[in-house]
Amino acid sequence: MQQISNRVQALAPSQTLAMSQKSQELKAQGVDVINLSVGEPDFNTPAHIKDAAKKAIDENFSFYTPVPGYMSLRKAISEKLKKENGIDFAPEQIVVSNGAKQSLCNVILAVINPGDEVVIPTPAWVSYVEMVNLAEGKSVLVPATIEQNFKITPEQLRAAITERTKLIFFNSPSNPTGSVYSKEELQALVDVLADYPDILVLSDEIYEHINFTGEFTSLASFPEIADRVCVVNGVSKAYAMTGWRIGYLAAPLWLARATNKLQSQYTSGASSIAQKAAEAAYTGSQECVEEMRKAFERRRDLIVGLASAIPGWKVNVPEGAFYLFPEVSSYFGKRYGDYVINNDADLAMYLLEVGHVATVAGSAFCCPGYIRLSYATADDTIREAIRRIEEALAKLV
Repeated sequence: MQQISNRVQALAPSQTLAMSQKSQELKAQGVDVINLSVGEPDFNTPAHIKDAAKKAIDENFSFYTPVPGYMSLRKAISEKLKKENGIDFAPEQIVVSNGAKQSLCNVILAVINPGDEVVIPTPAWVSYVEMVNLAEGKSVLVPATIEQNFKITPEQLRAAITERTKLIFFNSPSNPTGSVYSKEELQALVDVLADYPDILVLSDEIYEHINFTGEFTSLASFPEIADRVCVVNGVSKAYAMTGWRIGYLAAPLWLARATNKLQSQYTSGASSIAQKAAEAAYTGSQECVEEMRKAFERRRDLIVGLASAIPGWKVNVPEGAFYLFPEVSSYFGKRYGDYVINNDADLAMYLLEVGHVATVAGSAFCCPGYIRLSYATADDTIREAIRRIEEALAKLV
């Protein structure tokens, strides 16, 4: 007997994880696949963070943790936000979760009722829309093209807001595009938001430190909207701690309490050992963060140079994160053998099966006509991946 709930049946599977799984299956069959589909730093977690985890084990941090996280970790996050971002969130306004993904979902489930509208600038990370679906809300997509550097305008934002708008998503630096909103660009959007005092703003800042502009501005730093911005961040990207599963939200107290209540009923507190490791990440030396950022910037320059030479691709220069999001529609309608390229999903599958390079179709990010490549990998791997892609594309006629 199979009786799956309507809410689960309505969810789409994560295409980024699906493509990564497909590439692993091919590897298991002996195929040499280069995986550019996964959003994960290829660096190891820094030694001082691992040492803190080992110390926590030796000191028997092996019991249930407080639902919103250890107070010592929340204090460290509070201090980080004040020092690095100039924003004030008391430890009581911070809830630590099993990754930033849960923090985002906690907010959506805590504030969205059936029929509420959530404005989402696109291209957007694959899970935003599905989280809104889970809460039975309605996503209102605001598209930005490569010609806009994938950044929406104040006019677009205002046009998307209705009397049913409950929440607005922002993600800078962006997954999948790497776009970073400048302080001036954010101010122009804040000027619009200031006219709608009942709308909550959810700012996904997980790629904050992988930023090549020399500047990062949190939406919570603008006084006009500071009392209704929820910041989501975590240790996975900046500290190469994806598997440790520690994220957090910093929110108005009423929202922090609501997400704490929600989390208490379906996961409780995050891992004790991982929390102590995260605490070391925030309180220890930040040299490792800068070293990894420099490596990602070098790789950015490499892949942009190589991809720009591919015939028919439109490529911009990402300002952060570790993704390239080229426009590839010039290959639609072409074929090779039994392969017919009708859309970006066809092209991504073709590149996997013929070029043996895993990418992700742009349609997964609400932006058909593009593909996403992660350059969170070694320089030589990037060179070989682009060589394979060029070779595979050259076969299409």
